[in-house]
Amino acid sequence: MGVEGPRVRIERCVSRGLSRVTAQALGPYQTAIVRIGFGAAWLLFLLREWPHRQELYGPDSPWSWGLARQLIDTNDAFTVLMWSSSDSWFQLVYLVAVAAAAAVLVGWHTRAATVLFMVGVLSLQNRSVFMGDGGDNIIHLMAMYLVFTRCAQVWSLDARRAKRADGDGGADGDGSGDGSGPVRTVGGTGGVVLWAVFGAVLLGSTVAGGFSLGWALFYWAMWAVHGLWWAVNRAAVRGGAAVREMRDVCDILANLAHNGVLLVIMIEVCLVYSTAGWFKIQGTRWQDGTAVYYPMNLDYFTPWPELSHLLAGNGLMIFLVTYGTVATQVAFPFTLLNRRAKNVLLTFMILEHLSIAVLLGLPFFSLAMIAADAVFLPTVFLVWLGRRTTALGGRARRLMPGGGPRSPEPAPEQPAEAPKVPASGPAWRS
Repeated sequence: MGVEGPRVRIERCVSRGLSRVTAQALGPYQTAIVRIGFGAAWLLFLLREWPHRQELYGPDSPWSWGLARQLIDTNDAFTVLMWSSSDSWFQLVYLVAVAAAAAVLVGWHTRAATVLFMVGVLSLQNRSVFMGDGGDNIIHLMAMYLVFTRCAQVWSLDARRAKRADGDGGADGDGSGDGSGPVRTVGGTGGVVLWAVFGAVLLGSTVAGGFSLGWALFYWAMWAVHGLWWAVNRAAVRGGAAVREMRDVCDILANLAHNGVLLVIMIEVCLVYSTAGWFKIQGTRWQDGTAVYYPMNLDYFTPWPELSHLLAGNGLMIFLVTYGTVATQVAFPFTLLNRRAKNVLLTFMILEHLSIAVLLGLPFFSLAMIAADAVFLPTVFLVWLGRRTTALGGRARRLMPGGGPRSPEPAPEQPAEAPKVPASGPAWRS
């Protein structure tokens, strides 16, 4: 056999790369933890602000409905809260946003839930644009990205339903989950009901002029794609080779969209940290190592005044934290070239956000940033974390009153129960 030339090696490398990005949705555990993290951050924020929802986004907001209407007429932002100024409509939208965040968190009918989640985030945030912070901005972006990902392949009710259906000779329920394999049986009516309700709302809002042309085309396209996906899955159950081939093509397109958006999320996180770090370098307070001192002496950012004052009184600690923050943010995008350096720096960044949550009283900002960082966590670590969480949950259920005896859990080494770890990109290799 002859020695392969550079051209042959390049062609094989390109072929393997194309096969990976079309044959499977990469990073299933990473996208699942991102979905859970952002769903939890938005849900907890909405629940925490429930007593103040009227002042934040409702009729009692300082940014009145009329001012919001004028701004949206100029920037063409999307919010369903502009459809009516009534309090009843606001309360309904807020409740739907809470329900959508909970559905995304647990992975229930995830394709429809992520669209509704995006509608809730955009509607509330665009209603009062001056109420947000950096955490709200990242939630705003990720809410749109999650719509295009297959983020419920693991750790979701959709995945559990698909597993049970496969065990019974079926498939992923009503076809509204994120199943990545061939569908043999499509049953259930939950997804069909959601699709029909969304279609009726879209039709009514479009006729009433509630959408701009761009947003109307986007939502109608999403509605049509979801309906086509369900129809193709259902036809593939007893259809011929042509129908199954069409289903495979749709699956490839879904994988391409997922993998492309996953890359965008990774780039987005790198841009957030790199731009934040480089802007800090230009600030005099960051240059002299005192920037962290000032927020620790503001009443608004000191939920634990004694602890904040104790740390602020240590000049060496302030200096190290200030310079360490800048160095970590600037260096993070470059550490992706080395998985060990990336994992170490990622640990420091997560600890930094936990410190911000406690010391500065910004839990939702920190949770949103940790959820974004999770896209770079190693697959092996996430699999271990999932196993430990499942084991602790089973132990807690056995200890509950009336829990009764439970059948022993299968050993982790059993092939039938060992989670499949798909090949992942270099950013999250362990």
